[in-house]
Amino acid sequence: MTKTTRVSRPARKAAETSPGAAKHAANGAEMMQAASEVVAARMTILADGLANPMRADIREISLMGTEKLEALSASGAALVSAMGDLTARTSVSAMDELGHAAHAVSAMADAKTPQVAMAVQMSWVFGWWGRASSQALSLNAEMLKAQAEALKPIHAAATANARRLKK
Repeated sequence: MTKTTRVSRPARKAAETSPGAAKHAANGAEMMQAASEVVAARMTILADGLANPMRADIREISLMGTEKLEALSASGAALVSAMGDLTARTSVSAMDELGHAAHAVSAMADAKTPQVAMAVQMSWVFGWWGRASSQALSLNAEMLKAQAEALKPIHAAATANARRLKK
């Protein structure tokens, strides 16, 4: 794999993630709007229930806790899965980097002149910089995806509740 390919692939992935990030931001705004509508509607339901306990909407009041728990559980599961994948990929990258460093140290030890040793070291440094930049772009894209996956169940619950409570 060429140095250009190694850097361009994650850059392409980051560029592909940009529209997703914009959609994720819009979903976040929609979720916050829906959440405020749900809170307002449910405050009215709670106030009505306190004013007249015999006519309290027990079903809706009981949903307040269970829906949150379900959405947060699904969100946590999505986040744990994504973070596990990221951790595994980062560990592989770290082990690969150790291999690159070991190869560079061995090549420097075999160098016949200080100039050759310096050239080997500089080659490793520039290679490391390219690999680190590439990995940072990939991680950023994957973390945006993980964030979107973690918020998806919360967004779905909030917007569904807002639609249902408007009726």
